[in-house]
Amino acid sequence: MNGTTLVLRVLHHGEKHLAGELRLVADRHGTDHEVHHVATDLARWSEEHALRVVQAARDQGLDLHDSSGTGSGVLAELRRKAAEAVGHRPEPGLLLLRDLRALHLYATENSLYWEMVAQVAQATRNEALLTLASDCHPQTLPQIRWTNTMIKNVSPQVLASL
Repeated sequence: MNGTTLVLRVLHHGEKHLAGELRLVADRHGTDHEVHHVATDLARWSEEHALRVVQAARDQGLDLHDSSGTGSGVLAELRRKAAEAVGHRPEPGLLLLRDLRALHLYATENSLYWEMVAQVAQATRNEALLTLASDCHPQTLPQIRWTNTMIKNVSPQVLASL
C-alpha cells in the first residue's frame, strides 16, 4: 500500500461514515424539517463521493469492497419513531447541537483528506485523481458551511434556555 491508496482508503471510510451520520441525524431530528431534508441531501453527496473513491482506488489497484447500502427500512422506521419521541423531550436542542458538532468535524476531516488527494494527484501528475478531488471537494465545503451555520443559529436559543 502506498500513500495514495492509504489516503483513498481513509477518505472512503470518512465519506461513508459522514453519509451514515448525516442520515442518522436526519432521522433523529425528523421533526425539524430543515435538518431532515438538508442532511438527507448532503448524505447523498457523501455517498456519491464514496462510490467515486471506490473507482479511483480500483484504478490504483486497491479494492475497497464498497457496500453502499443505506440501511434497512426497519432501522429507518425505528430511528423515525425515536426522533418523534425525542422531539417531545426538553433536551432535543442539546442533542442537535452535539450532532451538528460531530457532523462538522467529520466533514472538515473529509475536506482535509480531499486536499491530500489533490496534492498527491498534482505531485504524481495523476489527472484522474485531480479531477476526482476537483469534483468532490467543493461539495464538502457546503457540508461544513451548513453545519457551522446551523450551530450559529441553534446554539444561542438552546444554550440560553438552559
